[in-house]
Amino acid sequence: MPLFFIDAWGIITLPPPMSCTMNKDNQVLTQRREKAEALAALGVNLYSNSFKPANSVQELLPKGESLEPETAEPGKASYSIAGRVMSMRKFGKAAFCHLVDTSGQMQIYLQRDTLGEEQFTIFKKWDIGDIVGVVGTLFKTKTGELSVLATDITMISKSLRPLPEKWHGLTDVETRYRQRYVDLIVTPESREIFRKRVEIIRLVREYFNNHDFMEVETPMMQPVPGGATARPFKTHHKALDMDLYLRIAPELYLKRLLVGGFDRVFEINRNFRNEGLSTRHNPEFTMLEFYQAYATYHDLMDLTEELIASICEKVNGTMQITYQGADVNLAPPWRRLTMDEALVQVGGVDPAILTDDAKIFALAREKGIKLEEQAGTGKAKTELFELLVEEKLIDPTFITSYPTEVSPLARRNEQDPTVTDRFELFITGREIANAFSELNDPVDQRQRFEKQIDERGGDEEVHPVLDEDYVRALEYGMPSAAGEGIGIDRLVMLLTDAPSIRDVILFPHLKPETKGQVKAPAASCGCGCKKAEA
Repeated sequence: MPLFFIDAWGIITLPPPMSCTMNKDNQVLTQRREKAEALAALGVNLYSNSFKPANSVQELLPKGESLEPETAEPGKASYSIAGRVMSMRKFGKAAFCHLVDTSGQMQIYLQRDTLGEEQFTIFKKWDIGDIVGVVGTLFKTKTGELSVLATDITMISKSLRPLPEKWHGLTDVETRYRQRYVDLIVTPESREIFRKRVEIIRLVREYFNNHDFMEVETPMMQPVPGGATARPFKTHHKALDMDLYLRIAPELYLKRLLVGGFDRVFEINRNFRNEGLSTRHNPEFTMLEFYQAYATYHDLMDLTEELIASICEKVNGTMQITYQGADVNLAPPWRRLTMDEALVQVGGVDPAILTDDAKIFALAREKGIKLEEQAGTGKAKTELFELLVEEKLIDPTFITSYPTEVSPLARRNEQDPTVTDRFELFITGREIANAFSELNDPVDQRQRFEKQIDERGGDEEVHPVLDEDYVRALEYGMPSAAGEGIGIDRLVMLLTDAPSIRDVILFPHLKPETKGQVKAPAASCGCGCKKAEA
């Protein structure tokens, strides 16, 4: 049933209120509807579009710094602000409420004698959660709080659902993710995370712009998935009569731009992977990828240190942070270990094992690692690293010399072709970045693609089609280069001390709600007491 109807003359008519039941949620909704109906009967436009605030809370706060308690601003200038009512205290002929806009919170003082009987009657039907406009003058209360003495009020949007009870907030984690709009209203910490996220992305973009990189956009829908090993989402384009895949990575298109003569490119955009959900994984996530001609992976390690450390200092004021109780030092220089060194120094593996293929496989079996029949020692080493080392890398650590077997797009090391010129960056036991000196030999690239496809077996993350156009691009000649991908969501998690990737994505993906699961957050009764209505 619609919440209200608007006829041809713009008059609002609300449907009859819901029947009162013993369910407190329904009681609150009924009370709210009754108030809305009463306001409509008084001629109040419940969803006005005429009020335009001339001021923000942040703009008004400095004006009160010199005021003494129980004094008004000289000249009694009139200001107008708009925001959401977040608390209310009523005292018969007067009342206080707090109004919150995007910049801050301001106390509003409402008097019947100042507003007049008609507007004060309208005010009495306000609820916590309503969005309103207020015109008035500034003064300080005897407790020293800057306030607006309201001389005129406007209903901008009537809230028909109550906000969570303010002493406890939105405590149900799943409801916070499903109803992010409510979470942002009542949880300052959540709002701060997303403000920091915006700032982090702005600083990333600023860094690359200042270092002569060109920001580009590459296709989100690709005819051949590539650039990473992951299961893609598949769709079909009717007009072209062809299957397309949501991209799992922009890598192969960005490197085509190196072929085309753009020496420094970067992109901040979404990737999509048809994989499981966890505190670190969302099927839709934000990545930074950048490529630099005539550079090596060593150059990118230096760049990455500088980028992340400088952003951390600008966002948090320090390079020494705490993540989920663990102290983390982001000040350069960062530790650099080969995978073999990490297995020995951090994972406790006997160095003699790493030079004997049979012993490597035996250790993997002993640790319960299941390997495909065609897997080589490079795959076994990588699996051992993930099991024995990864979660122990708390301070920033670059792991280099990844096996060629698990690095199909990376350049082989010229001294040891069994490994590549590649690194992954780990902080707090999580991969933050992946980079390598790029493979630009089209013959080697074709052979590796073909080998990967031949050994695919039942692995749905390895793509069964070779990207012929990418190989053709390499045949025109790609300069020596290095490229890197950094997970923006994981970087934001690190710099905001967020335990889950869902805390840093505004609208994370979740399983659909079933009818019995749908629930409203615990509500405040709206009078300022600690009684919860639901």
